[in-house]
Amino acid sequence: MTTTRPPNEWVVGVDLGGTNMQAIVLDPTNKIVGRKHARTEPQRGADDVIDRLVEIVNDACRAAGTSLTEIGAVGIAAAGAIDIPNGIILVAPNLHWENLPLLDRLREKIGRPVVLENDVNGAVWGEHHLGAGAGHGDVLGVWVGTGIGGGLILDGHIHHGAFFTAGEIGHTILTPNGGPGQRTVEDHCGRNGVIRALREQLDSHPESMLNEVGKGDGVAIDMGMLAEAYAAGDALTQQVVHRAADLLGIAIANWVTVLALDTVIVGGGMTEALGEPYLQQIRRSFEATVFPARSRACRLVSTQLKGDAGPLGAALLARQLVVESKG
Repeated sequence: MTTTRPPNEWVVGVDLGGTNMQAIVLDPTNKIVGRKHARTEPQRGADDVIDRLVEIVNDACRAAGTSLTEIGAVGIAAAGAIDIPNGIILVAPNLHWENLPLLDRLREKIGRPVVLENDVNGAVWGEHHLGAGAGHGDVLGVWVGTGIGGGLILDGHIHHGAFFTAGEIGHTILTPNGGPGQRTVEDHCGRNGVIRALREQLDSHPESMLNEVGKGDGVAIDMGMLAEAYAAGDALTQQVVHRAADLLGIAIANWVTVLALDTVIVGGGMTEALGEPYLQQIRRSFEATVFPARSRACRLVSTQLKGDAGPLGAALLARQLVVESKG
């Protein structure tokens, strides 16, 4: 049974990733009052993904004791490069989408105002308002997972830049002479890059516990195994992870040197799995590299909202859309 309340008070936020999607409902006090998860399953095609996204939005509303007709707006934080003004997913490798007019498709199916944003931008927006970046106007978000995504807030606003891809630290170059898969920040510092480096060295480190948990096959290493070996002090794992953390600290230092940012938030699945020792290693590298020395005062902190950062940020963008529509 649904309740009746004045429209526009509640909003929905959706985090749409290549593996999972999550919808939440926020009340006017920013409390999560409804939630729904689903697998994305991009191999089933864009039409199927969009239909299930609309379904979990409705399910989240029902879980909150309301209906979509009483929702002020819906925010979508989606993986990929996005043409923000036109609401088009230009390319989303994890979703296998190119030039998809997602915003128009969702407006038609949902029947409520919809705003579309990049997933890491959405997460950083959530942290900026409700998490580790609250009270700070300039924030760089670095989300370390399978790859590395980034989002940039300047003067309290998401900064998209002329091509709508500002903040993409993962695609900047660390080693210009590296071969395929050995050039960018994402190549070296994301989960796939770390696991690749471990696979390449396992044969020469028979003492590594990863030879046991991976049953002698480096291809079998996953994030859980990596985190377990890192926490246990496995020498090879710590060496490889710390090298990746050092390189990421250098990359972050470059951005802080150029933009004089006061806050950097590091999030994502790999950050959460490896914990504070990993963040401390990034910070040590950052402080040894950033210019000038006073820039070491930049806050380099871990996400507070964790997995809720994306949908919360999307919901807050939906609320902003409602406010702007009221003029």
